[in-house]
This record gives sequence, C-alpha cells and structure tokens, in this order.
Amino acid sequence: MGATERRVVLASGVVLFALFIWKWRRDPRLDMDPPAVLARVQQLNQLATVKYTIQKVVGLREQKVPVGSESILLIMQANVQAGIDLATMHAEDVRVQRDGTVAMHLPEPKLLNVIIDEKETKVWDRQKTWWTPWVPYSLDLEQRARLAGLDAVKQTAIDMGILAQAQRNAQSSIKALLGLAGVRVTSFQ
Repeated sequence: MGATERRVVLASGVVLFALFIWKWRRDPRLDMDPPAVLARVQQLNQLATVKYTIQKVVGLREQKVPVGSESILLIMQANVQAGIDLATMHAEDVRVQRDGTVAMHLPEPKLLNVIIDEKETKVWDRQKTWWTPWVPYSLDLEQRARLAGLDAVKQTAIDMGILAQAQRNAQSSIKALLGLAGVRVTSFQ
C-alpha cells in the first residue's frame, strides 16, 4: 500500500469516526436526559386534546318586591375544551429507563376553555307577571342565567367523561410527538 492509499484510508477512517461522533451527539436517544424530554413536552404548554359541544336549557325565576315574578328561559350552546397543562410538569415527572425508554407522570386533566357559542345561544322566553306592569325587568337576570348555564355545561361535560378522554388523548399525543423525536414512551403514571 502506497502513501497515497494510506492517506485515503486514514482520511476515510477519520471521516467515519467523525460521522459516528456526530451521530452519537445528534441522536436524542443517546444523550437523552429528563430535562431534555421535559423541555420538548413543555413546548406544547396547554395541550387541549378533546372538545365537546353541549347544549343546555336554563330557566330562572326571580320573585319581585312586593309582588309578582320574572322568568327567563335560555337555550345555551357552548364548546368545552379539556386537556392537560404541561407547563406544570417538573423534571422528576420524567424518568429515563436503563433501556432508553421513558416513563412519565402527566398532570391531571382539566377543563381548559368553556366558550359560549353566541350564534346558537338564545333567550327563548322572558316574562314578568302580567298583572305587575309597573315592575321593571331585571337587568342582570340574563347574565345570571348565562352563568348558571356555564356551570351546567361544565358539569355535563365532566359527567360525560371529558376528563378521562382528555387524559387518553394527551397520552397518545405525547407518545406520538416524542416518537417523532426518537423517544419511546413506555408508561404514564
């Protein structure tokens, strides 16, 4: 083997070694630590994983002084989003196993947004006692009906299982996201 051939072999060896070192440093599976995984997950901030649309009918009656009453019947439609707040995670919530897989502890799911759909929300009926025309309409009865409707929508979403669905969807989304980065998530606690 001549000097030129030795230089080519030596140069090829140096290039291969440099590629191995570069790959080793660039491969997230090889230099993965809990803070690095946590940083990737927290980039999502609030992860809304499920959305329900719920309609509720709310009726309120207010007694007037000295006599009579006023009532309102409101049909409300709202969109409820649930998910998890990844910004509350800590480094101890991510554990890298010896085999390079990851086990995570996710925050509890919660309702993230409840938004009234104004186009689909209507006052269906509003009345006051016919024999008390001098008693003015209540200025805040509709507002109180809306607040009661929001509470009812939230409770209905929870009763329908939105939080459990949000948890399952969050686990699936995070597993897929980290999978794209080459990280295999084996369990969620």
